[in-house]
Formats: sequence, structure tokens, C-alpha cells
Amino acid sequence: MAGKPARPTNAIDQTRRMLSLVTYLRERPGAHVGDVARAFGITEDELISDLDVLPLCGTSFRGGDLLDIDTDGDRIWWHNPDLVAEPLRIAADEATALLVAARAVSTLPGLREGDRQALLRATAKVEAASGEAAAASSRLSVTFESEGGVFADVDRAISERRRLWIRYYSPSRDELTEREIDPIRLVSVGHTYVEAWCRRSEARRTFRLDRVAEIRILDEPSAPPEIELRDLSEGLVQPAAEDPEVVVEVGPGGRWVAEYYPHDSADELPEGGLRIALRTPDPASLRRLALRLGRDGRIVSPPELADSAREAAREALAAYDGLEGDQDGPYDRQEQGL
Repeated sequence: MAGKPARPTNAIDQTRRMLSLVTYLRERPGAHVGDVARAFGITEDELISDLDVLPLCGTSFRGGDLLDIDTDGDRIWWHNPDLVAEPLRIAADEATALLVAARAVSTLPGLREGDRQALLRATAKVEAASGEAAAASSRLSVTFESEGGVFADVDRAISERRRLWIRYYSPSRDELTEREIDPIRLVSVGHTYVEAWCRRSEARRTFRLDRVAEIRILDEPSAPPEIELRDLSEGLVQPAAEDPEVVVEVGPGGRWVAEYYPHDSADELPEGGLRIALRTPDPASLRRLALRLGRDGRIVSPPELADSAREAAREALAAYDGLEGDQDGPYDRQEQGL
């Protein structure tokens, strides 16, 4: 059946089809064009278009490594399947890394048993093919921190659509809170997080897994509201226009703040400083930034946050004085900066 394609296609659809087509043609030398087109549910013109692209694919751009496939309009011939389709071998260091990682993942608590068994079967096959590399890998082991168990529970809750109860540490408030959350997805941006609907705040929240002190999978079904998933390609922290504005003034040693924090503006100050305006849903979290900056920066507004940062510096100074007596220490300078 020639003519225009019967349905629209895109690059992803075509790539998936061509990968399947390679396997199909390897097993059916001299296959008829019409039969192949019917098997893949496409027109003959679509198939011929795929066949025009396949000779440009292979394990490298050298002539002998490309797929030598052609057609006379009736049948399709692949002249070098045994050369190009030869299975790739992994190096000894690659096999060792793969085996160590696979064994470590298989011990994670909360891993679904079906997934664990599938992983163990795959590991056994790699061991059989790796020879001496398998013996070397058996002398190595990896132990996951507690985050691994939290990850497994979150992954299971997402898969089974169940709600979670967590005790979560909030560093900005230095407190543990108990929450029930409906997990939506796991994301990795430097650290691993679960994006979820928080029943306590009735809003979408993101929780860092290594700050989860305790976790339980509940019997209640997870039922987050329909919300649009955020594009995290630009980072986890993406301030909204309605978030409160905080103004920070930094000296030359604090200019890095403008590089690491999304901001609305960064105006030059005398002697190499910057006046930075940024937005955050949790202004109190910037107290730690102020303490970190010390004499290299201070919070200007809002006034209540500036006062809070100064008070935090005084408390830190008092604690330091309690340990060191009347000797001057770094927090003297930090309070001056704040």
C-alpha cells in the first residue's frame, strides 16, 4: 500500500519502530516490503523512509560498522547482520561497577520482591559472562545510608498509590514536624526529593529524603489534586512572582550569592558589593545564609527578617562566649556584618 502516511508520526515513534525493525529484519532475510509494512501497521512509503535512514546507523561511522540494508522495492535484504549485530562486551571495570551496584540495590529494604528477583537474575547473568571481574566484584560492597530505606518506601507508596506519614526535619525552623503526604514523584536535583501534596499545609511541597527522620506507608489511598508538574530543568528552587521579596547586601566576598540564588536584580554597590533582590516562599530560611555570610553580607529587608537574623547572630555569639570566655571569636565579626 503506497501513498501518503495514514497517520502522523514523530521522531520518537520512528526511532522506536526502527529499533524493532532491525530485530525483525535480522530474523527474516528477504522479507517482502508489503508484509513488513503490515506487521508494523504502517504504509509502504513509511517503511521505505525508514529503510533510507537505517544504512546511516551502526556501531560507528566507519563503513563496515553501518547497517548494509537495501531493497529492490519488493524485498528487503540485510547483507551484514552478523558483523554489525554482534553483541557488545563490557570491560572488566564496567562489569565490576555494575555488579557491585546491582548487589547493593538488591539489598534495599522495601524493594518490591518481583523487582528484587528480576535484578538477581540479571546479576547472575552478568556474573556468568564476566569471569574474573565477577570474582573481583565480590570483594567489594556498598552500604546505603538510611535514605535508601526512605527511597524504597516512597517508591512503593507511589507505585501502590498510598499515602505516607513522615516526621520531617525543617532546618530553617530547626524543628521536626509530622505530616501526611500524597507522594507524586521522586526527583533528583543534587539530592533526592519527593514532590508531594502535603495534607498539613494543603499545598504542594518538596521534601528532601535525607531529612525524613521516620516514615510509614499508610492504608489510606494517595489522592493528590490534579496539579501541573513543574519543569525542574532549571533547578529545584524556582521562586514565584507572588513570593515575598528579600533584599540582601553583600560585599565582594559575598558576590557568590548572585550566582547560586535565583534573583530579580543584582545592583552594583561601591567597593565591589551587590544589592540583591530575590524571592522565596520561606524567607526565614535565609537566616542561615546571613550567618554564613558573616561580615560579607546582611539582610536589609523585610525588617522583621533582618531583626531575626541579628538575633540569631547574638544567640550564636552568646553560645560561643559561653565556650570561649571573653575571647573574641568569628561571631563578633558576623554580628557586625549583620
